[in-house]
Amino acid sequence: MASEQSTGRSGDLELGRFLYARRTQTRPDQVGLTVGGGLRRTPGLRREELATLAGISIDYYVRLERGKETRPSPSVLDALARALRLDDAEHQHLRELAAQAARYAPEPPPPPSRAVPAHLKLVLESLRPNPAYVISRSMDLLAWNPGGLALYAGLADWPATQRNLARYLFLHPTARELFPDWDYQVRGCVARLRAQAGIDPDAPDLTSLVGELLVKSPDFAKLWERYDVAGRKKTRKTFHHPHVGTLTLSGQSMHIEDTPGQRLGVYTAEPGTPDHDAMLLLDLTAPESAGRPDPKAERRQGTQS
Repeated sequence: MASEQSTGRSGDLELGRFLYARRTQTRPDQVGLTVGGGLRRTPGLRREELATLAGISIDYYVRLERGKETRPSPSVLDALARALRLDDAEHQHLRELAAQAARYAPEPPPPPSRAVPAHLKLVLESLRPNPAYVISRSMDLLAWNPGGLALYAGLADWPATQRNLARYLFLHPTARELFPDWDYQVRGCVARLRAQAGIDPDAPDLTSLVGELLVKSPDFAKLWERYDVAGRKKTRKTFHHPHVGTLTLSGQSMHIEDTPGQRLGVYTAEPGTPDHDAMLLLDLTAPESAGRPDPKAERRQGTQS
């Protein structure tokens, strides 16, 4: 697949990469096709099978997958989504990739600002003892209260500029012990990054992180190849924390208006429960300095953005 698409621009090719990934991971029996007893060299559907299911010519589909056709109609996209049994999130991602390929500009956009408004830092402090933080679209930890950083055990040992939740999940030795459902957590993490990178494939903040994780983590590379883009559904998360024990918290993530893709994450627990007691202990025992990003690093980030 990579060799077939090596001459195109990355913005043109992402649509084909997504179709290829979904096609090769869709078994014929999942879409009602009867497979004979002969050996199939192709994992999943063949190109001609998918083209037939979608009601388009094989030549047109090959051009789509190779990045040589970048303006499929909405009806073609919908037909491909039905043929591949895409869920709502995957279907929407397919539309976004097609729109992105049609208007693709060869110059990569500048990285978004990492600056966090002062009033948001006050919001983080006011949310204590609930762990809370602000992350970028590439999951960099930009601001936090003490519990928001301490919840991810060991993350404070890294320099502030290296604190990234995706990097933590795949590269920090504590992450697999912290999350009893680590496999589930990393699948959701990669799907989120895949969706973001698919519609902005040359963004330097995303390409830098993805490139690092592809080199350093075979687990990440395997999941990245799958091209899953569906988001996570769980709102409750269990932590086996080395300092306060096991606690299960309800999580909420929300977009922050007038920021370049930043999100606010907050964890809560019912008062009077063991989970709430553990959350209180986490906030009380976290060093106060853990809630204050290095001002020198902030000034450097501000000049870079």
